[in-house]
Formats: sequence, C-alpha cells, structure tokens
Amino acid sequence: MARDSLTISFQDHPTFELQPIKSQPHITPFNDTSFTNLETSQTAQTDSHSRADYTFPEGGTRAWLVIAGSFATITGSFGLLSSVGLFQSYWQAHQLSSYTSRDIGWISACNVFLNLFLGVQIGPLFDRYGPRWLVFSGSVVYVGSLLALAQCSKYWHFMLAWGICAGVSSAFLTTSALAVVAHWFERKRGFASGIAFVGSSVGGIVFPLVLKTAFGRWSWAWSIRLIALLVGALMVVANLCVRGRLPPRNNGGAVDLRCFMDARFSWATVGVACFEFVLFGALGLLPTYALGQGFSSATAFNVIAILNAGSALGRSFSGYLSDRYGRFNTMLLTLTLTLVVTFGLWLPVGHHVVLFYFFAPVFGFGSGSIISMAPVCIGQLCKADEYGQFYGTSYSLVAFATLVCIPIGGELLPTFGPEGFVCFFGGILVMSLVSFVIARWACLEYKWKWNAKI
Repeated sequence: MARDSLTISFQDHPTFELQPIKSQPHITPFNDTSFTNLETSQTAQTDSHSRADYTFPEGGTRAWLVIAGSFATITGSFGLLSSVGLFQSYWQAHQLSSYTSRDIGWISACNVFLNLFLGVQIGPLFDRYGPRWLVFSGSVVYVGSLLALAQCSKYWHFMLAWGICAGVSSAFLTTSALAVVAHWFERKRGFASGIAFVGSSVGGIVFPLVLKTAFGRWSWAWSIRLIALLVGALMVVANLCVRGRLPPRNNGGAVDLRCFMDARFSWATVGVACFEFVLFGALGLLPTYALGQGFSSATAFNVIAILNAGSALGRSFSGYLSDRYGRFNTMLLTLTLTLVVTFGLWLPVGHHVVLFYFFAPVFGFGSGSIISMAPVCIGQLCKADEYGQFYGTSYSLVAFATLVCIPIGGELLPTFGPEGFVCFFGGILVMSLVSFVIARWACLEYKWKWNAKI
C-alpha cells in the first residue's frame, strides 16, 4: 500500500471488473438458508444493500497480498504504538525523570490523537487518490521520525519526534492500511480486517521483547535505531503490496457532518471512543501501574507482550465470528467479556503477580477483538467507496478520547490509587457497551431481535 497511475488498470485485471449487482438483505436471521448459499458461492458478491454497486474478489493472490501489506503497515505503526507504555516508563526513569506521569503522557497522547484525528483528512484523500502515495510518503516520514527519536534528550524533542512527526506519518499509514481492505473484501471483510489487525498484536509482542533486550545491552539511541531498521523493512513490504482497486470518488469533503445524522453511526462512534479511551490508557500506563504495584521491570515488559499475544488471538477469532454471526453481535459479546475481565481480574490484582499475568492475555483477547471490529462496524454503515470518509469522520471524534486518556489516567493512578484507576476505566467500558447496544437497536430500526445477524 512500477505503475503509471494510482489505481490498478481493470483492463489488465478483467476478473476485478466492477459490475452492478442486485442488493442482498442487510439483516438475516441465523437460520436463513440464503446465508449458507452465499457462503459457498464461488462468485463473491456483497451481502449489504449499502454496497450493492460493486462485486468484490473476496480472495485471490492479489487480494491477499494487499492484506499482507496492510499487516506489515499495521505491525510497524499500531504495533509500535501498542508498546508505548514502555516508552512512558523508560522516559520517566531516565531522560524525563523530572516530569510527572501526566506530563509525559501528553507525548504519547499527542501521537495517538494525530494518528486518529488526521484520518478525517486522509480518509477522503484515500477515496480520491488511492493508497499508493499515501503509504509511500507516510513510510518515509515515519522511519525518519524514529531515527530522530533516537537522538532525543529533552521533553520538546520527544514531543516533536514522537508526538507530532510520528503521529502525523502513522496516520497516513494506518488509515490507508485499514481502508484498502474495503476495496477487496465485503462478505469476508471481518476476517480479512482481523488478519490485517493481527499486525498490531505481532508488533506489540515483538517490539517489547526487542526493546527489553536492547535496553539491557545498548543505549537508548541504538535501541531505537534497531526499531527503525525493523520498521523500515516492514514499510518496504507495505509499499510493494498495498494497492487500491475501486475507482476514485471525487465527491464529498474532508468532514461530512451528515454522517452523524445516522443514529447507528453516531452511537457506534461514541462506543468506539469510549473503548479507545480505555485501551490506549491501559497500553500507556500498564507498565507504570506494574512498577507501582511493586512488580519488576521485567514484568512491566512481559505483560505488554503477553497482552498483545492475547490480542492477536482475539483479532483472528472476532473476524471469523463476525462474518458468521454479525459484526455488531460480535462487538457486544467481546465488550461484555472485556468488562467482566476488568472488574473480575484487573480490579483485584493488588500485589498478586500471578493474577496480573493471568489478566493480561484475557484482557488482550477481548480488547483485540473489539479494536479489530470497530472499523468493520463503521464500514457496515456506508457504501464501499465512502468508507475512507466515514472512517475518518468517526475517528476524528474518537481521537479526542485518546488525546486525554493517558494524561487523565496518569493523574488518577497516583491520586486515587490502582483500584480507583481500574474502576474509572471499567465505568468507561460500561458506557461503550451501552452505546453499541443502542447502535445495534438502531440498525434493527428500533425493533430488537436477539437472533438477527447484524
């Protein structure tokens, strides 16, 4: 994500020709035999009336190479972002030891905020021009920002290199990597997105283990240069594999507030915002939380890797489940699981390191399922060629939740203690669950059906 244009020539790839097809029902009960027939059909077609204008490959070498490119992109961007808590704890112990957790938290919060907020601009650019140059330019700036990060020693250095430059460039990468899936998959989009999103978990496993070894042997500068080398290799794969397919869409501005006139979209966006607040707050502060509970620094590194290992399983599992039983149904199930884990396992952790290690993969499983389902649920509410705009508009609001999550959590942790910190995050998860319940209800035209595939 050498040709003369930004999109693939359909004359060279006649099997990918766009054709109008008849609309399929949007909501079907589990016992609908037509869904079984659709699953086994050799000619993949859309099952959503909002995407009735196109056929989708639903597989093939070209489509899976695109998913491989998205996987590499997300591994290098979201995967490193999943390890941001290690940066937080390292800076607090070394270069930025004179600053509070709240102050240091603004650096990573700025990165996450720009990553998500700029999707409101990059989404429509993707719709109009495709992913090729977005991925290329994002890759160059992102790797450069990591090389600059290796030289940082002052607060403003870290804010500029990691908070701003890395945040802006990763926005180009992640938005393109997620949006391009909608060009190649409809019926199997949940499964395909889940595979691409596993890259975040793989990066969240590999980068902490690499940093744990590198910090023990080398300086901060050489450790981050090693990370830049690994990310650079991933970006090469991304640029070779990620390609768009649908024709350019020139209508629509960067922000279309009419999206929020759809109650389904509005409630789903609120639900995603609440969950992202909890997820990035946890990722940013879990190592600090672990050290505060008296656990070793090795535990702080290990728990992030273990959490992301559980997340990888959750992303894969939720993709398969959502294609079979419905995306919003899967979202509600995994949100409920994550809520139970938060109050049942995280809250009573105390100084019990074994329970902490048990909590991490289960919480990761639930959170991984949710984060991979969020863009898929948003995409279900719009046409395929509008996905970039809908995704960007939604995450422009979600970004504000991620901007304040680490600073707020960093203030709550020393002020109200670990129990108050966990209870606050659990309360935000309850709000997310309620929002998605209402969104599903709106999808059913406010006529609740337990067995509806939605």
